[in-house]
Amino acid sequence: MPANDKAPAAAPAKVYFTRDLSPAGLMKVFEKVHPAVTGTRIGLKVHFGEEGNAYYIKPALMKDLALSLKATFVETNVLYVGKRRYTDSHIALAKEHGFTYAPIDILDSESTIEYPAKGLKHIKKAIVGSHMANYDTIVVLSHFKGHMGAGFGGAIKNVGMGLGAIAGKMAMHASTIPTVKASKCIKCGVCVPQCPGKAITIEPKVVIDPEKCIGCAKCIGLCPTRVYGVPWGSTDTPAFMEKLVEYAKIISDNKHMVYINVLANISPDCDCMAGAGKPFVKDIGILVSTDMLAIDAASFALVNEATHIKDAFAKHSGVSGKPQLEYGERIGLGTTRYELIDLDKK
Repeated sequence: MPANDKAPAAAPAKVYFTRDLSPAGLMKVFEKVHPAVTGTRIGLKVHFGEEGNAYYIKPALMKDLALSLKATFVETNVLYVGKRRYTDSHIALAKEHGFTYAPIDILDSESTIEYPAKGLKHIKKAIVGSHMANYDTIVVLSHFKGHMGAGFGGAIKNVGMGLGAIAGKMAMHASTIPTVKASKCIKCGVCVPQCPGKAITIEPKVVIDPEKCIGCAKCIGLCPTRVYGVPWGSTDTPAFMEKLVEYAKIISDNKHMVYINVLANISPDCDCMAGAGKPFVKDIGILVSTDMLAIDAASFALVNEATHIKDAFAKHSGVSGKPQLEYGERIGLGTTRYELIDLDKK
């Protein structure tokens, strides 16, 4: 190719859209990407909703889809302490919330595996649940809503944070070791033998050696008196978003996926928040795509259009999510160029 000639731009990604927020509407739009689902072992990546959260995607919407795919609900345990931190209580909460008609697999319930990465700014490897190897395709079903750290949470967040194991979540959220409140320590000694890095001593007072800590965050979940905590804020917002996007890229490079975004009950806060704020815009519809970046770009644009605000999440969540899209395109996560195909007009 002559030096002055530019390579032709890649074709826009196809993003299919319906306003029909019903099980039938979900099935209708999903059929457009169904041919991209390969294999017979299908994981349906969902969010079971934090205890007290009102806005997570309800299981009735996805029942026909899950049963038609003979899918297993897949999730990972969370970084902070609560019911969704521990496998048994996480599954129990999921069942309380109605996820009872398909098997549930907490991907990091037994162990983790690593996906290596090259050439990224922050992340050298992604740590995921070992059960990821059990699935041929992951159908990523995301509630598109606000997020205090990422601006919005959609497919990128549901893959990067949602499929990262606890140590991976720690790597994205934090740039230092867990916090320590020595006054809470009762010298039970539970944490010392369980620390993989042998970084914890409790005499004369509890200390984590930063040279030995591997950032697994195991101590946070183990301690009965919550001596250890997540160092929220140790990673600034721009770096957090870049880490999130990098994790999403590494995972999607290693696992075949298709994406569904549900634009309903669009609250300013994540489904991890028990007291998430009320939705700030009317329900919009359902999107599907085989391109993670394109579906989030289209979802972002539809919310802005519906609110008549250039960046609705910057106003309602306090953070712009645009850097997710810009950085994702820079590192080859996908494309922000998309063709929105309105199935209701066919």
